[in-house]
Amino acid sequence: MLDTSRRIATPEGIELTLRLAGPVPRALAWTIDLLLRAVVLAIIALTVAALRQFGAGIILLSAFLIEWLYPAWFEATWGSTPGKRAFGLVVLNDDGTPLRWSASLTRNLLRAVDFLPAMYFAGFVTMVMNRDFKRLGDFAANTLVVYREEKLETLAIPEAEPRAPGFALSIAEQRAIIDFAARSTGLTPERAEELAQIPRALIDGAPAGAAAARLVGIANHLLGRQ
Repeated sequence: MLDTSRRIATPEGIELTLRLAGPVPRALAWTIDLLLRAVVLAIIALTVAALRQFGAGIILLSAFLIEWLYPAWFEATWGSTPGKRAFGLVVLNDDGTPLRWSASLTRNLLRAVDFLPAMYFAGFVTMVMNRDFKRLGDFAANTLVVYREEKLETLAIPEAEPRAPGFALSIAEQRAIIDFAARSTGLTPERAEELAQIPRALIDGAPAGAAAARLVGIANHLLGRQ
């Protein structure tokens, strides 16, 4: 429960590390969204107050739409509501892909269950009892609330002629080769060649002293460089 980082593999085969959001930041984000919804509803109420019964109908309809469609629309469109965005949070599918309308509607409609018996007690208890901080709506929609990564670390891979590895590599093997290529510029040529000797099957047939260069070429191929 103390480790809030999760590593997942996307459908494209990319490994991501996600930082899960716990109950406190999510509660604070919900409070901001609640205040925003209240302000919007108050403005609507003041605007149609003179319409009496018709105005009351508009207020009730607006309250329903704001309560249930406000979070679903923002999460399906932006990935987060204004409250979540203020705290750097975003809602994703379990596989790390962006949220779609169906999942967004599911997780938000089930807030009615998470609210029981009052003040999201059921949702809070569920969150603290599982390692991914999921409430019931998240379980039903297969979603996660994580911190948005503002900047992605760019790997400085030396450019070289791309070279196919000759056989399929696992995600871990691909990551190891790319990491080696990124760090190779900080190694002495002797040390780089020494490390490049470890994956013997990949360097088989390489000229003497060219093992590191071959791995860098494979890394360029894995990154899709032409």
